[in-house]
Amino acid sequence: MKLNHITEQVSASPQISSSDITAIQAAGFKSIICNRPDGEDSDQPNHSEISAAAKALGIDFIYQPINNTGSITTEDIEQFEHYTNSLPGPVLAYCRTGTRSTTLWSLSQAKHKSIPEIIELTKAAGYDMSGVVRRIANGGEIPLDTPDLVCQVAIVGAGAAGIAVASSLAKRHTELDIIIIDPADIHYYQPGWTMVGGGIFSQEQTVKTMASLIPPGIKWLKEAVAAFEPENNSLILSGCKVVKYEHLIVCPGLKLDWESIEGLTNTLGKNGVTSNYRFDLAPYTWDLVKSLKSGKAIFTQPPMPIKCAGAPQKAMYLSSDYWYRNHLINDIDVEFYNAGPVLFGVDSYVPALMKYVDRYQAALNFSHNLVKVDGEAQTAWFTNPQGEVVEKQFDMLHVCPPQTAPDFIKSSPLVDENGWIDVDQSTLRHKKYHNIYSLGDVMNAPNAKTAAAARKQAPVVANNLLSDMGLNNRRAIYDGYGSCPLTVEKGKIVLAEFGYGGKLLPSFPKFIVDGTKPSRISWFLKEKLLPPIYWKAMLKGREWLAQPQMSKTVKTKFDQK
Repeated sequence: MKLNHITEQVSASPQISSSDITAIQAAGFKSIICNRPDGEDSDQPNHSEISAAAKALGIDFIYQPINNTGSITTEDIEQFEHYTNSLPGPVLAYCRTGTRSTTLWSLSQAKHKSIPEIIELTKAAGYDMSGVVRRIANGGEIPLDTPDLVCQVAIVGAGAAGIAVASSLAKRHTELDIIIIDPADIHYYQPGWTMVGGGIFSQEQTVKTMASLIPPGIKWLKEAVAAFEPENNSLILSGCKVVKYEHLIVCPGLKLDWESIEGLTNTLGKNGVTSNYRFDLAPYTWDLVKSLKSGKAIFTQPPMPIKCAGAPQKAMYLSSDYWYRNHLINDIDVEFYNAGPVLFGVDSYVPALMKYVDRYQAALNFSHNLVKVDGEAQTAWFTNPQGEVVEKQFDMLHVCPPQTAPDFIKSSPLVDENGWIDVDQSTLRHKKYHNIYSLGDVMNAPNAKTAAAARKQAPVVANNLLSDMGLNNRRAIYDGYGSCPLTVEKGKIVLAEFGYGGKLLPSFPKFIVDGTKPSRISWFLKEKLLPPIYWKAMLKGREWLAQPQMSKTVKTKFDQK
């Protein structure tokens, strides 16, 4: 007997017998629903004998036979929901394997829970509900098989990666039928938020309307994706709209998991708690920096992966530089709490960074992870390498939140065991579904998650997708390039550029920019050149310094077919 817990109220199991009832009672169950018709197998116990054993121990028993998952009616769903809501709980539902019972529960929750939540709960219980995801999206009702939209290329996400790859495709082949899917009205230049928090950029410099950025000739579907059906080449949107595609590109970005730090969401934007990882909070960072004259300033970094691994310490450097220039640094205790073991993952850049750590008298605390914040008490708690909880007071707390793939990605069949889209790191094509590509922050290639990485990935994906379509005969290779302009002081940047394995990949000769040392030229690049490069080149399909490396030899199994 295996009891698979879906929620605290409902569990599912394979076929049980009357001899299991004592153990079921000991596990705390008050009610049992049988969803398996009698007589399916010759050795199957009759529901009546299980019912008698259950009732003898005071357990309610309901017989609701379902022939198969394909025969489930609306009445069956409503009846099951009535039982699970009205019977004494917890409730155990069973059939041959538990799949019919789990399907009934999933469909009964279609109007109450999100698709990712249903898929994740049932997956944790050991059941795959991807086969009924379209019906879940339709509120439990049987949907029509006819798709609402059909296209050659569907792109999920209209952030930096999504618009860049859409523009790159359109530049290469003007007659493609492309749909880009994203519900957002606003597009943000997120690399600029560090500069807003440092008093260099205004908020307005980092935002444009989405409508102004969608490439000409590309359809924008202002909807949210609820689920994927890669076996059917289909996307399910909220409201059960269905998009049928020939090729799919997935790049929705990351989810900032603020809620995973206890107490944080209640105090963001007040009590000295801020983050440059949110558009509305970056100006508050600058307000805190200007107003702090003495006390303790704490900057945090969560476990990897995160967007731009250097951003948490960029906030520390720019804040400290202001205090240093205004002769306040000796009165402000600066501390950096990093869940990781090192200051920066590529050793070549650490010496230059350490000089600024020393200048700002910043204390480095590695393998310390922020777990709780009390804003009113201005107290933060961290776990240390020994597993102990360390309590720290603060006057200013800059938080970088933990980050994960979005829920609808994590619950999809596209991900690896860690919840990231599973791609070949050279071609960025999905390892299983060969008409699917992914780029940007949500895929599992071991590169830095930065806008600069997406700028290099977009032409690789565009070229390789067109190669799959037979529109060119060469494959492009992504070398893992990422860039992190580390703003160590106002006017100077350590320009970290590197690829897979920490290999240095500088864009300029060393006599122009030595990325391992602080540079005014790099600051000029960050402040004056990168924003227009982002808005007017990257998002427009102009691939200055982003042309992909081409290869005639690298082939996957799909290429050889």
